[in-house]
Amino acid sequence: MAENLTTETFKEKVFDYKNEKKWKYKGKIPGIIDFYADWCAPCKMVAPIIEELSNDYEGKLNVWKVDTDAQAEIAREFNIQSIPSILFIPLIGEPKMLTGALPKATFQKLIKEELGLG
Repeated sequence: MAENLTTETFKEKVFDYKNEKKWKYKGKIPGIIDFYADWCAPCKMVAPIIEELSNDYEGKLNVWKVDTDAQAEIAREFNIQSIPSILFIPLIGEPKMLTGALPKATFQKLIKEELGLG
């Protein structure tokens, strides 16, 4: 199941943007973060796909969710202007942000291409 992140857990598990100037991922396996809001219709379309991916890649991929209303600081830090926004986080290198309600096949393709998971 995808884990909801707070500002505190985000800094612990993903990236401490308060103390690090350059991107430095803290995870041991690749990750994706779904930036969403409860009122967002496209976000509600993506939510079950995010849960499926969490199950499909269990132990190989960290799957997190950030409520942009409740965690406005994180949303500002990552310049989230439209939701859903999905951050794909490889172990090495810079993360990649995509926006919109993507189909599951697109997520799987990006997880394979960007994160090296087949």
